[in-house]
Amino acid sequence: MNARENLQKTLNHEEPDRLAVDFGATPVTGIHVLMVEQLRSHFGLDKKPVRVIEPYQMLGEVEDDLMEAMGVDVIGISPPVDMFGNPLKDWKAFRTPWGQEVLVPGSFTVSVNEKGDTLIYPQGDRSVPPSAKMPKAGYFFDAVNRQEPLDESALDPVDNTEEFALMSTADQDYWKAAVKATSNTGKGVVANFGGTAIGDIALVPAMNLKAPKGIRDVTDWYMSTLMRPDYLHHIFEKQTDIALENLQTAWDIAGNHVDVAFICGTDFGTQDSSFCSLETYDELYAPYYKKINNWIHEHTSWKTFKHSCGAVEPFMEHFIASGFDIINPVQINAAGMDPVLLKEKYGERLVFWGGGVDTQKVLPFGTPEEVKAHVLKECEIFAPGGGFVFNTVHNIQANVPLPNVLAMLEAIRQFG
Repeated sequence: MNARENLQKTLNHEEPDRLAVDFGATPVTGIHVLMVEQLRSHFGLDKKPVRVIEPYQMLGEVEDDLMEAMGVDVIGISPPVDMFGNPLKDWKAFRTPWGQEVLVPGSFTVSVNEKGDTLIYPQGDRSVPPSAKMPKAGYFFDAVNRQEPLDESALDPVDNTEEFALMSTADQDYWKAAVKATSNTGKGVVANFGGTAIGDIALVPAMNLKAPKGIRDVTDWYMSTLMRPDYLHHIFEKQTDIALENLQTAWDIAGNHVDVAFICGTDFGTQDSSFCSLETYDELYAPYYKKINNWIHEHTSWKTFKHSCGAVEPFMEHFIASGFDIINPVQINAAGMDPVLLKEKYGERLVFWGGGVDTQKVLPFGTPEEVKAHVLKECEIFAPGGGFVFNTVHNIQANVPLPNVLAMLEAIRQFG
Protein backbone atom coordinates (compact mmCIF):
# COMPACT_ATOMS: atom_id res chain seq x y z
CA MET A 1 0.00 0.00 0.00
CA ASN A 2 1.51 3.33 -1.04
CA ALA A 3 1.26 6.59 0.88
CA ARG A 4 -1.81 7.79 -1.01
CA GLU A 5 -3.75 4.59 -0.47
CA ASN A 6 -2.78 4.67 3.18
CA LEU A 7 -4.03 8.26 3.46
CA GLN A 8 -7.29 7.40 1.72
CA LYS A 9 -7.99 4.59 4.18
CA THR A 10 -7.27 7.00 7.01
CA LEU A 11 -9.65 9.60 5.57
CA ASN A 12 -12.37 6.95 5.23
CA HIS A 13 -12.02 6.01 8.92
CA GLU A 14 -10.55 2.64 8.10
CA GLU A 15 -7.56 1.15 9.89
CA PRO A 16 -4.53 2.10 7.77
CA ASP A 17 -1.41 0.01 7.36
CA ARG A 18 0.55 2.68 9.18
CA LEU A 19 0.19 6.18 10.56
CA ALA A 20 -0.43 8.81 7.85
CA VAL A 21 1.92 11.80 8.24
CA ASP A 22 1.90 15.38 6.96
CA PHE A 23 4.63 17.98 7.25
CA GLY A 24 4.37 20.87 4.81
CA ALA A 25 1.26 20.15 2.72
CA THR A 26 -0.70 23.21 3.87
CA PRO A 27 -0.03 26.69 5.27
CA VAL A 28 -1.10 25.44 8.70
CA THR A 29 0.85 22.16 8.77
CA GLY A 30 4.22 23.51 7.66
CA ILE A 31 7.72 23.98 9.00
CA HIS A 32 9.55 27.26 9.54
CA VAL A 33 12.34 27.77 7.03
CA LEU A 34 15.01 27.73 9.76
CA MET A 35 13.92 24.29 10.97
CA VAL A 36 13.74 23.00 7.39
CA GLU A 37 17.41 23.95 6.96
CA GLN A 38 18.35 22.21 10.21
CA LEU A 39 16.48 19.05 9.24
CA ARG A 40 18.12 18.95 5.82
CA SER A 41 21.52 19.25 7.44
CA HIS A 42 20.74 16.53 10.00
CA PHE A 43 19.64 14.07 7.33
CA GLY A 44 22.70 14.81 5.18
CA LEU A 45 20.68 16.18 2.27
CA ASP A 46 22.02 18.55 -0.37
CA LYS A 47 23.09 21.85 1.16
CA LYS A 48 21.26 24.66 -0.58
CA PRO A 49 19.12 27.64 0.37
CA VAL A 50 15.57 26.68 1.29
CA ARG A 51 12.70 28.21 -0.63
CA VAL A 52 10.29 30.32 1.42
CA ILE A 53 7.01 29.12 -0.03
CA GLU A 54 4.82 31.05 2.45
CA PRO A 55 6.63 34.21 3.57
CA TYR A 56 3.91 35.50 5.93
CA GLN A 57 4.78 32.67 8.34
CA MET A 58 8.21 32.08 6.75
CA LEU A 59 7.43 28.45 5.95
CA GLY A 60 10.04 26.49 4.04
CA GLU A 61 9.56 24.08 1.17
CA VAL A 62 9.70 20.43 2.21
CA GLU A 63 11.26 18.90 -0.88
CA ASP A 64 10.96 15.28 -1.96
CA ASP A 65 14.21 14.19 -0.32
CA LEU A 66 13.20 15.66 3.04
CA MET A 67 9.71 14.18 2.68
CA GLU A 68 11.26 10.75 2.35
CA ALA A 69 13.57 11.30 5.31
CA MET A 70 10.65 12.41 7.49
CA GLY A 71 8.19 9.78 6.28
CA VAL A 72 5.72 12.27 4.80
CA ASP A 73 2.65 10.88 3.00
CA VAL A 74 1.08 14.06 1.65
CA ILE A 75 1.99 16.67 -0.97
CA GLY A 76 0.39 20.10 -1.01
CA ILE A 77 -0.54 22.29 -3.95
CA SER A 78 -1.00 26.00 -3.26
CA PRO A 79 -1.98 29.03 -5.39
CA PRO A 80 0.57 30.47 -7.83
CA VAL A 81 1.12 33.59 -5.71
CA ASP A 82 1.96 34.01 -2.04
CA MET A 83 0.03 36.02 0.55
CA PHE A 84 1.81 39.21 -0.52
CA GLY A 85 0.84 38.78 -4.18
CA ASN A 86 4.27 37.58 -5.31
CA PRO A 87 4.26 34.91 -8.03
CA LEU A 88 6.13 31.83 -6.81
CA LYS A 89 8.84 31.96 -9.48
CA ASP A 90 12.11 33.68 -10.43
CA TRP A 91 13.60 32.70 -7.06
CA LYS A 92 16.36 34.90 -5.68
CA ALA A 93 18.61 34.90 -2.62
CA PHE A 94 17.59 36.74 0.54
CA ARG A 95 19.32 36.95 3.91
CA THR A 96 16.85 36.84 6.78
CA PRO A 97 17.17 39.06 9.87
CA TRP A 98 18.50 36.03 11.77
CA GLY A 99 21.21 35.52 9.15
CA GLN A 100 19.87 32.57 7.15
CA GLU A 101 20.36 32.55 3.39
CA VAL A 102 17.05 31.55 1.76
CA LEU A 103 15.30 31.82 -1.59
CA VAL A 104 12.29 34.08 -2.08
CA PRO A 105 10.08 34.91 -5.09
CA GLY A 106 11.55 37.36 -7.57
CA SER A 107 9.15 40.20 -6.72
CA PHE A 108 9.62 39.77 -2.96
CA THR A 109 10.57 43.29 -1.82
CA VAL A 110 11.41 44.50 1.68
CA SER A 111 12.99 47.42 3.49
CA VAL A 112 14.30 47.87 7.03
CA ASN A 113 13.07 50.74 9.18
CA GLU A 114 14.94 52.73 11.83
CA LYS A 115 13.97 50.18 14.51
CA GLY A 116 15.42 47.31 12.53
CA ASP A 117 12.01 45.88 11.60
CA THR A 118 11.63 44.34 8.15
CA LEU A 119 8.78 45.75 6.06
CA ILE A 120 7.34 43.88 3.06
CA TYR A 121 5.42 45.43 0.16
CA PRO A 122 2.36 44.04 -1.68
CA GLN A 123 3.28 42.67 -5.10
CA GLY A 124 6.77 44.02 -4.52
CA ASP A 125 5.64 47.63 -5.05
CA ARG A 126 7.59 50.07 -2.84
CA SER A 127 5.51 52.99 -4.09
CA VAL A 128 2.69 51.90 -1.75
CA PRO A 129 2.75 51.39 2.02
CA PRO A 130 4.07 48.08 3.32
CA SER A 131 1.44 45.45 4.11
CA ALA A 132 3.31 43.54 6.82
CA LYS A 133 6.18 43.87 9.30
CA MET A 134 8.64 41.43 10.83
CA PRO A 135 9.91 42.75 14.18
CA LYS A 136 13.68 42.99 14.51
CA ALA A 137 13.87 39.91 16.72
CA GLY A 138 10.97 38.13 15.00
CA TYR A 139 10.80 35.11 12.72
CA PHE A 140 7.63 35.85 10.72
CA PHE A 141 5.53 38.79 9.54
CA ASP A 142 2.52 40.52 11.10
CA ALA A 143 -0.04 42.35 8.99
CA VAL A 144 0.08 46.15 8.98
CA ASN A 145 -3.28 47.88 9.33
CA ARG A 146 -3.83 49.93 6.17
CA GLN A 147 -7.55 50.54 6.59
CA GLU A 148 -8.76 54.04 5.78
CA PRO A 149 -10.96 55.77 8.41
CA LEU A 150 -14.39 54.19 8.23
CA ASP A 151 -17.31 56.28 7.02
CA GLU A 152 -20.33 54.24 8.06
CA SER A 153 -22.59 55.98 5.53
CA ALA A 154 -20.24 55.14 2.66
CA LEU A 155 -19.44 51.51 3.49
CA ASP A 156 -19.90 49.28 0.46
CA PRO A 157 -19.35 45.50 0.77
CA VAL A 158 -18.13 45.44 -2.82
CA ASP A 159 -14.94 47.03 -1.48
CA ASN A 160 -14.21 43.82 0.44
CA THR A 161 -14.60 41.59 -2.60
CA GLU A 162 -11.74 42.91 -4.73
CA GLU A 163 -9.54 39.90 -3.98
CA PHE A 164 -12.06 37.31 -5.24
CA ALA A 165 -11.95 36.52 -8.94
CA LEU A 166 -12.50 33.68 -11.37
CA MET A 167 -9.46 31.63 -12.37
CA SER A 168 -7.65 33.15 -15.32
CA THR A 169 -6.27 31.09 -18.19
CA ALA A 170 -2.81 31.49 -16.65
CA ASP A 171 -4.14 30.23 -13.31
CA GLN A 172 -5.64 27.19 -14.99
CA ASP A 173 -2.36 26.43 -16.75
CA TYR A 174 -0.58 26.66 -13.40
CA TRP A 175 -2.99 24.22 -11.75
CA LYS A 176 -2.73 21.76 -14.63
CA ALA A 177 1.05 21.71 -14.28
CA ALA A 178 0.90 21.49 -10.48
CA VAL A 179 -1.51 18.56 -10.53
CA LYS A 180 0.54 16.75 -13.17
CA ALA A 181 3.68 17.16 -11.05
CA THR A 182 2.03 15.30 -8.16
CA SER A 183 0.12 12.64 -10.09
CA ASN A 184 2.82 9.93 -10.10
CA THR A 185 4.36 10.44 -6.67
CA GLY A 186 2.29 7.80 -4.89
CA LYS A 187 1.48 10.36 -2.19
CA GLY A 188 -1.81 11.92 -1.16
CA VAL A 189 -2.54 15.40 -2.48
CA VAL A 190 -4.02 18.37 -0.62
CA ALA A 191 -5.00 21.30 -2.85
CA ASN A 192 -5.53 24.83 -1.58
CA PHE A 193 -7.38 26.27 -4.56
CA GLY A 194 -8.06 29.51 -2.67
CA GLY A 195 -11.10 31.73 -2.46
CA THR A 196 -13.05 29.51 -0.05
CA ALA A 197 -11.79 30.87 3.28
CA ILE A 198 -14.97 32.52 4.52
CA GLY A 199 -13.98 35.23 7.00
CA ASP A 200 -10.40 34.09 7.56
CA ILE A 201 -8.94 36.85 9.72
CA ALA A 202 -5.45 36.28 8.29
CA LEU A 203 -6.79 37.27 4.87
CA VAL A 204 -8.97 40.21 5.90
CA PRO A 205 -6.06 42.76 5.76
CA ALA A 206 -5.52 41.72 2.12
CA MET A 207 -1.75 41.89 2.32
CA ASN A 208 -1.59 41.07 -1.41
CA LEU A 209 -3.47 44.21 -2.45
CA LYS A 210 -1.74 47.53 -2.94
CA ALA A 211 -4.63 49.65 -1.64
CA PRO A 212 -7.32 47.47 -0.07
CA LYS A 213 -10.69 49.11 0.49
CA GLY A 214 -13.49 48.38 2.90
CA ILE A 215 -13.17 46.85 6.37
CA ARG A 216 -9.59 45.63 6.71
CA ASP A 217 -8.82 46.20 10.38
CA VAL A 218 -9.06 43.00 12.42
CA THR A 219 -10.91 44.65 15.31
CA ASP A 220 -13.44 46.32 13.02
CA TRP A 221 -13.97 43.03 11.20
CA TYR A 222 -14.77 41.15 14.40
CA MET A 223 -17.08 43.97 15.49
CA SER A 224 -18.82 43.72 12.12
CA THR A 225 -19.90 40.14 12.82
CA LEU A 226 -22.31 41.69 15.34
CA MET A 227 -22.75 45.25 14.06
CA ARG A 228 -22.78 44.73 10.28
CA PRO A 229 -23.85 41.12 9.56
CA ASP A 230 -25.62 42.14 6.33
CA TYR A 231 -22.36 43.64 5.07
CA LEU A 232 -20.53 40.36 5.71
CA HIS A 233 -23.34 38.28 4.22
CA HIS A 234 -23.00 40.24 0.98
CA ILE A 235 -19.25 39.56 0.90
CA PHE A 236 -19.64 35.87 1.69
CA GLU A 237 -22.40 35.42 -0.92
CA LYS A 238 -20.27 36.89 -3.70
CA GLN A 239 -17.19 35.01 -2.51
CA THR A 240 -19.09 31.71 -2.46
CA ASP A 241 -20.55 32.21 -5.92
CA ILE A 242 -17.06 32.79 -7.33
CA ALA A 243 -15.64 29.91 -5.30
CA LEU A 244 -18.17 27.43 -6.69
CA GLU A 245 -17.31 28.39 -10.26
CA ASN A 246 -13.62 28.04 -9.48
CA LEU A 247 -14.17 24.67 -7.82
CA GLN A 248 -15.89 23.40 -10.96
CA THR A 249 -12.88 24.55 -12.98
CA ALA A 250 -10.54 22.95 -10.43
CA TRP A 251 -12.41 19.64 -10.62
CA ASP A 252 -12.25 19.71 -14.43
CA ILE A 253 -8.48 20.15 -14.12
CA ALA A 254 -7.61 17.94 -11.17
CA GLY A 255 -10.36 15.36 -10.91
CA ASN A 256 -9.60 12.59 -8.47
CA HIS A 257 -5.86 13.26 -8.58
CA VAL A 258 -6.58 15.43 -5.53
CA ASP A 259 -7.65 13.82 -2.26
CA VAL A 260 -8.32 16.80 0.01
CA ALA A 261 -9.50 20.35 -0.63
CA PHE A 262 -8.24 22.92 1.86
CA ILE A 263 -11.31 25.08 2.47
CA CYS A 264 -10.48 27.62 5.15
CA GLY A 265 -8.29 28.71 8.01
CA THR A 266 -10.92 30.80 9.80
CA ASP A 267 -10.25 30.57 13.54
CA PHE A 268 -13.20 30.35 15.92
CA GLY A 269 -11.35 29.60 19.15
CA THR A 270 -9.03 31.32 21.57
CA GLN A 271 -6.94 29.50 24.15
CA ASP A 272 -9.83 29.44 26.62
CA SER A 273 -12.95 30.49 24.73
CA SER A 274 -14.23 31.45 21.26
CA PHE A 275 -14.35 34.45 18.94
CA CYS A 276 -18.08 34.15 18.34
CA SER A 277 -21.17 32.37 19.61
CA LEU A 278 -22.51 29.18 18.08
CA GLU A 279 -25.54 31.19 16.97
CA THR A 280 -23.29 33.60 15.05
CA TYR A 281 -21.47 30.68 13.46
CA ASP A 282 -24.74 29.07 12.35
CA GLU A 283 -26.18 32.31 11.02
CA LEU A 284 -23.17 34.00 9.47
CA TYR A 285 -20.68 31.32 8.44
CA ALA A 286 -22.41 27.95 8.20
CA PRO A 287 -24.65 28.69 5.18
CA TYR A 288 -21.64 29.39 2.97
CA TYR A 289 -19.56 26.51 4.30
CA LYS A 290 -22.50 24.22 3.58
CA LYS A 291 -22.81 25.46 0.00
CA ILE A 292 -19.12 24.88 -0.64
CA ASN A 293 -18.86 21.53 1.15
CA ASN A 294 -22.11 20.21 -0.29
CA TRP A 295 -21.01 21.10 -3.81
CA ILE A 296 -17.70 19.33 -3.29
CA HIS A 297 -19.35 16.21 -1.87
CA GLU A 298 -21.93 16.11 -4.66
CA HIS A 299 -19.53 16.70 -7.54
CA THR A 300 -16.09 15.43 -6.48
CA SER A 301 -14.30 12.71 -4.55
CA TRP A 302 -12.46 15.22 -2.33
CA LYS A 303 -12.56 15.45 1.44
CA THR A 304 -12.86 18.96 2.89
CA PHE A 305 -10.35 20.45 5.35
CA LYS A 306 -11.23 22.99 8.05
CA HIS A 307 -8.60 24.74 10.17
CA SER A 308 -9.52 26.41 13.43
CA CYS A 309 -7.23 26.99 16.36
CA GLY A 310 -8.35 27.18 19.95
CA ALA A 311 -11.05 25.86 22.23
CA VAL A 312 -13.50 24.74 19.54
CA GLU A 313 -14.93 21.53 21.01
CA PRO A 314 -18.40 23.17 21.20
CA PHE A 315 -18.13 23.90 17.47
CA MET A 316 -17.37 20.33 16.40
CA GLU A 317 -20.99 19.30 15.84
CA HIS A 318 -21.49 22.52 13.89
CA PHE A 319 -18.41 21.86 11.74
CA ILE A 320 -19.81 18.40 11.00
CA ALA A 321 -23.23 19.84 10.17
CA SER A 322 -21.49 22.31 7.83
CA GLY A 323 -20.06 19.39 5.88
CA PHE A 324 -16.43 19.41 6.94
CA ASP A 325 -14.61 16.06 6.87
CA ILE A 326 -11.34 17.14 8.49
CA ILE A 327 -10.49 19.37 11.44
CA ASN A 328 -7.06 20.88 12.07
CA PRO A 329 -4.90 21.66 14.10
CA VAL A 330 -6.67 19.88 17.00
CA GLN A 331 -5.29 22.21 19.65
CA ILE A 332 -5.08 19.71 22.50
CA ASN A 333 -3.68 22.33 24.89
CA ALA A 334 -6.78 24.58 24.64
CA ALA A 335 -9.73 24.50 27.04
CA GLY A 336 -12.04 21.53 26.51
CA MET A 337 -9.88 19.96 23.80
CA ASP A 338 -9.21 16.70 25.62
CA PRO A 339 -7.95 14.12 23.09
CA VAL A 340 -9.88 11.22 24.63
CA LEU A 341 -13.11 13.22 24.58
CA LEU A 342 -12.57 14.37 20.98
CA LYS A 343 -11.87 10.85 19.74
CA GLU A 344 -14.84 9.34 21.55
CA LYS A 345 -17.38 11.98 20.51
CA TYR A 346 -16.26 12.86 17.00
CA GLY A 347 -13.70 10.28 15.88
CA GLU A 348 -16.10 8.43 13.58
CA ARG A 349 -17.28 11.61 11.86
CA LEU A 350 -14.23 13.89 11.74
CA VAL A 351 -10.68 13.23 10.68
CA PHE A 352 -8.23 14.78 13.13
CA TRP A 353 -5.38 16.28 11.09
CA GLY A 354 -2.97 17.39 13.79
CA GLY A 355 -2.94 17.12 17.55
CA GLY A 356 0.08 14.83 17.48
CA VAL A 357 2.21 17.02 19.72
CA ASP A 358 1.66 20.16 21.79
CA THR A 359 3.62 22.98 20.13
CA GLN A 360 3.16 25.51 22.93
CA LYS A 361 4.89 23.66 25.75
CA VAL A 362 6.02 20.11 25.01
CA LEU A 363 7.73 20.39 21.61
CA PRO A 364 9.63 23.65 22.28
CA PHE A 365 10.34 23.23 25.99
CA GLY A 366 10.17 19.55 26.87
CA THR A 367 13.05 17.09 26.85
CA PRO A 368 13.38 14.68 23.92
CA GLU A 369 12.19 11.91 26.21
CA GLU A 370 9.11 13.93 27.19
CA VAL A 371 8.40 14.73 23.55
CA LYS A 372 8.60 11.08 22.53
CA ALA A 373 6.34 9.90 25.35
CA HIS A 374 3.83 12.65 24.61
CA VAL A 375 3.70 11.84 20.88
CA LEU A 376 3.22 8.13 21.51
CA LYS A 377 0.37 8.87 23.92
CA GLU A 378 -1.43 11.16 21.44
CA CYS A 379 -1.05 8.59 18.65
CA GLU A 380 -2.44 5.85 20.88
CA ILE A 381 -5.52 8.00 21.47
CA PHE A 382 -6.18 9.37 17.99
CA ALA A 383 -4.96 6.66 15.61
CA PRO A 384 -7.11 3.56 16.28
CA GLY A 385 -9.69 2.97 13.57
CA GLY A 386 -8.24 5.54 11.21
CA GLY A 387 -9.32 9.16 11.07
CA PHE A 388 -5.98 10.60 12.21
CA VAL A 389 -3.27 12.25 10.12
CA PHE A 390 -0.22 13.06 12.19
CA ASN A 391 0.83 16.68 12.35
CA THR A 392 1.82 19.03 15.12
CA VAL A 393 -0.60 21.53 16.63
CA HIS A 394 0.00 24.12 13.87
CA ASN A 395 3.34 24.81 12.16
CA ILE A 396 6.74 23.84 13.61
CA GLN A 397 8.30 27.13 14.65
CA ALA A 398 11.80 28.49 14.18
CA ASN A 399 13.56 27.86 17.46
CA VAL A 400 12.23 24.46 18.47
CA PRO A 401 15.22 22.33 19.56
CA LEU A 402 16.20 19.98 16.76
CA PRO A 403 16.57 17.00 19.17
CA ASN A 404 12.90 17.45 20.10
CA VAL A 405 11.78 17.36 16.48
CA LEU A 406 13.90 14.24 15.94
CA ALA A 407 12.35 12.66 19.05
CA MET A 408 8.92 13.36 17.55
CA LEU A 409 9.92 11.69 14.28
CA GLU A 410 11.32 8.70 16.15
CA ALA A 411 8.04 8.32 18.05
CA ILE A 412 6.09 8.43 14.77
CA ARG A 413 8.31 5.70 13.31
CA GLN A 414 8.01 3.61 16.46
CA PHE A 415 4.23 3.92 16.54
CA GLY A 416 3.73 3.56 12.79
